[in-house]
This record gives sequence, C-alpha cells and structure tokens, in this order.
Amino acid sequence: MSSSLGFVNAKMLFCLCVTLVFQPHFTYSTANRTGLTLKAYVDDSPGSSLYRIQDLSVAERIERLINVSNARANYLYQMLSPDGTILPDNIRVPILRDGAYYAVTFTMGSRGHRVKLLLDTGSGLIWTQCLPCINCFNQRLPIYDSRASTTYATLPCSHPMCNGDRTVFSCVNNRCVYQYGYLGGASTAGVVSTEDFIFYTDESHMQTFENVIFGCGNDNRNIFFQNTAVSGIFGLNFAPESMMQQFAALTRSRFSYCLVPFTEAVPNTLLLKFGQDIPELPPHAESTLFVQRTGNDHFFLELLDISVGDYRLGLPPSAFQFRGGGEGGCIFDSGSLFTIMDSNSVGVNVYERVMQVIRAYYGSKGLSAIRTRAGGFDLCYNRPPNFNDFASITFHFNGADYSVPGEYNVVFDQRTICIPILKGPLTTIIGAVHQQNKRLVYDGMFGELQFADENCQNDR
Repeated sequence: MSSSLGFVNAKMLFCLCVTLVFQPHFTYSTANRTGLTLKAYVDDSPGSSLYRIQDLSVAERIERLINVSNARANYLYQMLSPDGTILPDNIRVPILRDGAYYAVTFTMGSRGHRVKLLLDTGSGLIWTQCLPCINCFNQRLPIYDSRASTTYATLPCSHPMCNGDRTVFSCVNNRCVYQYGYLGGASTAGVVSTEDFIFYTDESHMQTFENVIFGCGNDNRNIFFQNTAVSGIFGLNFAPESMMQQFAALTRSRFSYCLVPFTEAVPNTLLLKFGQDIPELPPHAESTLFVQRTGNDHFFLELLDISVGDYRLGLPPSAFQFRGGGEGGCIFDSGSLFTIMDSNSVGVNVYERVMQVIRAYYGSKGLSAIRTRAGGFDLCYNRPPNFNDFASITFHFNGADYSVPGEYNVVFDQRTICIPILKGPLTTIIGAVHQQNKRLVYDGMFGELQFADENCQNDR
C-alpha cells in the first residue's frame, strides 16, 4: 500500500506517536503552590531515535505504527483478563523497539543524579534502574546508585502501600519489594524506596519533592529501551503510587494535555499540566464519568453509541458492556496511537458496523476504495482533487457527546485517505488519533473526563 501511505513524513510520524514519542529537553515549572506544568521539547536531532527511523520507508513506518497499536491493545487485553499473566502495571515495550517514546528528565538524591524516565499515563509505579545490580540493561546515563545518596531510604513493610487491602507491593524478608512482568518477557524487580526528586522550575530554579515512593530496580530483564538514556518508568495513572496521586494535595488528582494535530509538520511543546495549572475550560466543555472496575486504574468510560457524520448507528446496549474475563467496555487511552473497535461485542460487531457506515459515507461521495497491503489499514480510498469532505465521528458517552471533526478521522495526502481504525477482539480503545485539538482533563477527584475543542498550537 505504498502509494496510499505517502501522507506521512518523519516529523508527522513523530506526531502520530504523540504520547509515546520523544527524547525531550525537559523543564518543570510551577504557576502556584497547587499547580504544576511539565514542559518538553522535541528532539529530532541526528542523534535522536526519530532521526534514525528515517531509514525506513514510509510504508514501513506506518506498518510499524499499526503493529504498535495492535501490540498495545493486546497488552491491555492481557492486563484486563483475570487469568492474564501480566502483573498490574504497564510498560510500552513494543514501541521502544523503534526508539519512540516520551520521557521526563530530572535529578534525584543528595548528589543530584540525573535520570530520564518513560512518561506513562497508563501505569502507576515510578521506577528506575539502581546499583548494585543483579541484572541491569545498558543505558546511556549512569545508573543511579542508592548507596551514594544520603536522602535515599527503603519503604518500611509497615507502610500502607506495602501492607494494605490493595497493594501492588509485598513484604519479603522484612523488605518491601516489587516485581512486575510484562508482555514479551520483560520484567523489573527491586526494592520499594523513597528519594528526593528535583525538578527545574525554570533555567535557574529548582523545586524538590521529598520522599517520593519509587521502585529501585536492580533486576531488570529484556527491557527494550536498553541502550537509550531511559532507565525506567514515570507512572501517571490513578494508582496510589503514581506521581499524581502521591502529591494529590498539589495536583488535586488532576492532569491535562492538549495534542497538536498529526498533520502539523512539527509539534509544539507538549505541556502536561497538573492541578491549578490546568486552564479553565470554556462554557461549552463537557464531561463524562469514569467507570470504575475493581483493581483497575485504566480510564474506562461508559460509551453508549457512535455516529458517523449525521448518522447514528443505534448500537444495542450490549455493545460496550463489560463481559466476563475482563472483556468489553471502552478505554480512553492516549497511549494507543489509533482507535481500536471491539469486533467481538455481544449482539453486534462494533468494528464491522462502524466500518460499514464509513464505507457507505464515502461511497455516497463517489470515492473508490483501493486494495491495501498486509499490515496496513483495512480501508483506504483514492482521494479526488481537493476532496476534504471527511466524515465526522461522535462518541456518545453517558452525559456527553465527544465529537471528532472529519479531518481527524482520516490520515491522508493529496492522493489517498485511510481510516485509522483497527479491529480489536475484546475492548474498544479510543486512541490518540481521536484526541487531536482537544483539551482533555483527567479528574481523579471527581472521577470524570472533561473535554473541549481547543487549538493545541496555542497551549502555553
């Protein structure tokens, strides 16, 4: 499908990897005592991973992105299954094989050791490699040595996170430890610890967060961001061990971002905002409650129906209901590049139904479908000159309609358009492709997702 994939250049590829990609120069600023902003700059220099993948053809890049989205979905499915073998956390291992990631960098400990951690809104634990190692992978920055820091301490087994009703840690030989296994055989294990994290508030001022709980990983196997500067994970979901929840008094258990459209040649700075740093939403903003699932910190939403253009599909209530074995439901996940529709829901194949209506829409416009290569999108069309009449999609949530303009429901160039929706067997996942130019606020205090249209290029 090489002729249908010319719409992506290397910089656009970066945008497609939107919450998974970057080697940033990072600053951490505070607007006031109850707000924080993480600011990251894109690095597409010759030494960056983005620059190196330019050796791939355009078709190969897109195929990899699709494979990444499918791998991400499969991983989430295994996490959701009560019979799954993956322990409750997340690492985007498949993406890291392409060297594509977002990371935050700061210093930790009394000696100001610099670390760079993968930014992950889908997990809670913060962890980094630590000396002395049992097994450690190669990393470009020196490995943190807990023995060299006077502010380092281990978390006592009496701590609620190690000795409570809901704990992701365990006490072994009077030490609070963690052990996570991941898709593809990756794993990390070590001692649950506390340390000071120091973030730059601007070029010359710093702010210290004392006694941050993190995993001091000394046994890390088959981790695929080896040979990069990244040494671990910066967890950011609603789990109690995440950075957002550990400092809930400061963050108010809220964070927000706004994703620059994929079609922008170079994305603006990504700002991840916390607490009172989150801008006030406009009067037309909408919100929908997260659906809580026992022992799960993903952002599930109650999806009721879908519209393509002005046509509402009228899906049955069973289409997005939870099923046994962790199946069903709808996850809002910026870590998935493309949206994935459930093809195995009760009473209707959601994926096939949505694609059927999309085919009817573009067929009514006189567009001709084209064959796609294996590993590509299922549905692409020849694009007539100056054709921009793309179909909008609306996700009808409980209490809110989440409308996505047509230009964000396709990936296209002058000759071809493709529909960036993939088939999934278990759960519907609304990915980054459908989050462009939206102000999204994840509010853990009120348990809801708030959203409004916004020009993300103006985010400051």
